[in-house]
Amino acid sequence: MSMPGTPSPSSKPSAPGTRAVASDSTAPTVSVLVMTYNHERLIAQALDSVLMQGTAFPCEILISEDCSTDGTREIVLGYRERHPDMIRLLLSERNLHSNEIVARGLRAARGRYVALLDGDDYWTSPQKLQRQVDFLDAHPECALCFHNALVVDEAHGRPPHRWTPDHQKEISTLDELWYGNFIATCSTMYRNGLVGELPQWYAALFPITDWPLHILHAERGAIGYVDEVMAVYRYHSGGLYSPLAESRKLDATAAFYEVMNENLGGRYESVITRARFRYFYDWAKEYTRRGDLDAATRCVRRCLTRRPPGIAPLVELAAMWLRVQRRRFARPSIHREAPASRA
Repeated sequence: MSMPGTPSPSSKPSAPGTRAVASDSTAPTVSVLVMTYNHERLIAQALDSVLMQGTAFPCEILISEDCSTDGTREIVLGYRERHPDMIRLLLSERNLHSNEIVARGLRAARGRYVALLDGDDYWTSPQKLQRQVDFLDAHPECALCFHNALVVDEAHGRPPHRWTPDHQKEISTLDELWYGNFIATCSTMYRNGLVGELPQWYAALFPITDWPLHILHAERGAIGYVDEVMAVYRYHSGGLYSPLAESRKLDATAAFYEVMNENLGGRYESVITRARFRYFYDWAKEYTRRGDLDAATRCVRRCLTRRPPGIAPLVELAAMWLRVQRRRFARPSIHREAPASRA
């Protein structure tokens, strides 16, 4: 990997409201932003996968570390000592537990493009950065691009599978992104400076980190796809989002739609309403298939609280409701939750 001249080890993030793209001749083409917290067992593999990149352009690595309680900080300090011309550290004095860990990295990025990597994931192709830069250079209409990633489930031992479905188009739009996040964090590359200073509400969306960023960038251009598996997304017990209970993820997604709709001025309310309806309808189908009829019922009710106009959504919900009730009366639900304890 080429190195970006000799940036100062004490470089600080750009001031709020400014664009982070450097214009001098020694500026990196790509800033790699690695976000990490308590990844002592995994962070070295992530950083090594960045350092192995073969590129025809200079890169920098920004490591945003959130005051880990294990040995993660000591490990990244060691990498910084060994690669002082390439690595800059953004270290929390206390655990922030918010999306500011990402936001400060984007403010600090000097490259024309920014690639994201969580400290518990890693890249598998040494050509990953080169392939994405080549794609964005060839597709000026795209604000971001991504590739496929292999999901490795260390928590449950399920067989690996691909994050992005086989039918993914080469060019997608913002409307499609509202229906679900088909972009793995570890596969993302943005054009730097398109969004400018991130809005204050972004920090509070944690632990949903990348989806709102994808949307903010997709407001400014198309989404490109490189049809290759070039990274591994780890599903493990130490992750911040993947190990959450499904019910908490559903709550977080419902809140995500509300926050995004409110803070984007309601200009996407129609597509958000359709996407939210489809999201919970699909989960109602899945819970019915599993026999978890209480969870299916909750999802149907969420569909009812905000549904697209017209008779078709009501017909769909009525059919789903009848399906759930038939299953309920056919046999008792084996997933019925215990009543909440009283103080």
